[in-house]
Amino acid sequence: YITSMKRGSSVYILTNKSKTTLYFGVTADLCRRLKEHKSGINKKSFTYRYNLYYLVYYETHSTIVEAIAREKEIKKWRREKKDSLINSLNSIWKDLSEEIS
Repeated sequence: YITSMKRGSSVYILTNKSKTTLYFGVTADLCRRLKEHKSGINKKSFTYRYNLYYLVYYETHSTIVEAIAREKEIKKWRREKKDSLINSLNSIWKDLSEEIS
């Protein structure tokens, strides 16, 4: 897995329990952002509606600009390529949120 980093720009992927839906995000504070997702603070959000609480992939970047560019790149990929990216670092799609908290 990618080494833990509490701060820094990150691209991350969340999924639901059945791993059918993916959510891509960018943040400067991954720990804080994950807590926001898990708390259900925004009841109208995509992640809340589809129960996307499992962090299955993340990567860190030195700047937020780089992270945003990477997120846009990944979002354009087909689902198979996105799955391969996740599998390359987390083949069992384990929830990685405990690693970074």
